Amino acid sequence: MNKYKIFEYRADILLLTVAIAWGVTFLMVQEAIDSTPVYSFLFFRFGLASILMFFIAYKYLKEINKKTILVGMLLGTFLFSAFATQTFGLSYTKSSIVAFITGLNVICVPFLAYFIFKDHVRRNVFIASLIAVVGLYMLTMSGKLTLGYGEFLTLICAFLFALHIIFTGKYSKEVNVYLLVLFQLITVTILSLIFSLSLDATTFDLNYDYTFFKAVIVTAVFATVYAFLIQTYMQQFTTATKTAVIFTMEPVSAAIYGYVAGGEILTSTQITGAVLIILATLIAELQFKKKT
Repeated sequence: MNKYKIFEYRADILLLTVAIAWGVTFLMVQEAIDSTPVYSFLFFRFGLASILMFFIAYKYLKEINKKTILVGMLLGTFLFSAFATQTFGLSYTKSSIVAFITGLNVICVPFLAYFIFKDHVRRNVFIASLIAVVGLYMLTMSGKLTLGYGEFLTLICAFLFALHIIFTGKYSKEVNVYLLVLFQLITVTILSLIFSLSLDATTFDLNYDYTFFKAVIVTAVFATVYAFLIQTYMQQFTTATKTAVIFTMEPVSAAIYGYVAGGEILTSTQITGAVLIILATLIAELQFKKKT
């Protein structure tokens, strides 16, 4: 096994931990936003994450340049816009439908990667993305899929998440990763504050209880700083399409955590869907030797 493949496997494993971190914190976020406006919560989550990331990236501040700032703002805008459209989508359709459509970014990524950057996708990775879509449907869907306003907004969300993955893979190789993550998080923080002040009933007059602080601290540390730092750094060594396939493990880990910690019931269909997603991530790792 050559050195590049070792780096790729290590990157994929660490990206899997990101999907698990997002899935495990999903229930925690749901509990927090029951009593905290969404954009206000995002402001506190990404605000704390930005402060933590500043101290991590401090020694690289002398390397700040215009490209790093602009790319960080671009990724931050993609990320925040995805959160925003997803949140508005939840106002018009069921959360299970939103979860499924958001996961469709796994099939958007290979096409967008090809059309934007002419990145070719290995056949097994493309097949894995199709299997992951089927698994997502079985795991998350509990209602009739139509194309209403909420579904349309969530499709935009999936498109934006796909763009975020693709452009992260592109620019993580060209600028300082730590500064890229820092400016991305700062951008999301600023946009969250603007939206909160404009749309939320309150931004700062909140119920600062244990549930709030637990959700903000845990998501800031693990689901934001750790997750986006690992994603940005490790996408240098793997493809955007494979990253998208690995990230479909998020709803799997959320379902398992919900079952263990929240007492949620998993149906046989959901379990089958989770198995298909796990199978898809394994298929994406397959390597085929070219015939000579």
